[in-house]
Amino acid sequence: MILDMWKNASPKRKRIYSVIAVFVFAVIITLVGSFVPVDAEQARQISEKLNQTLTTARESEMLMQYIFGNNFFICLIMFIPVVGPLFGFFVLFSTGAAASAVAAAQGFPSIIALIALVITPVFWLEYAAYSTAMAMSVWLFRRILQGRGRQEFRNTCLFITLCAVLLVIGAVVETALITLAT
Repeated sequence: MILDMWKNASPKRKRIYSVIAVFVFAVIITLVGSFVPVDAEQARQISEKLNQTLTTARESEMLMQYIFGNNFFICLIMFIPVVGPLFGFFVLFSTGAAASAVAAAQGFPSIIALIALVITPVFWLEYAAYSTAMAMSVWLFRRILQGRGRQEFRNTCLFITLCAVLLVIGAVVETALITLAT
């Protein structure tokens, strides 16, 4: 059934299916990362480092730019064929582990941190961008092997632009949420 759906789909629809599949896998990887056991001292160190980074960026009034720059750099790496998705899934696994560590440092179960993460629009915007980047990395690699890399590079540039827009919106929303929370 799924194979027939893939075979009968247009190239644009196949791209959409690819992004959705990567998105689901990305969420699963993050969930798995959140179950990595972290001792109390390590959780405290991770939490302090994240808070210190946020405080420094906020004090320099560069929080939104920092968030966007960090996320966009990570996203650009995810576009690199073969290496990008491996790096991306490692980052998302680490995101789950970090969320769990922050929750543990504050005395909450990790599931609470994950729920708090998933209910924000920031999660959906960032994961949509990251999933798009990793899926398009696979498409670029496939097209390069087919000798159609130059044509696919144009598509990749369009998807990089789309991801940048998603991440700018995500950075604005995340900055607003952080500002409201403090």
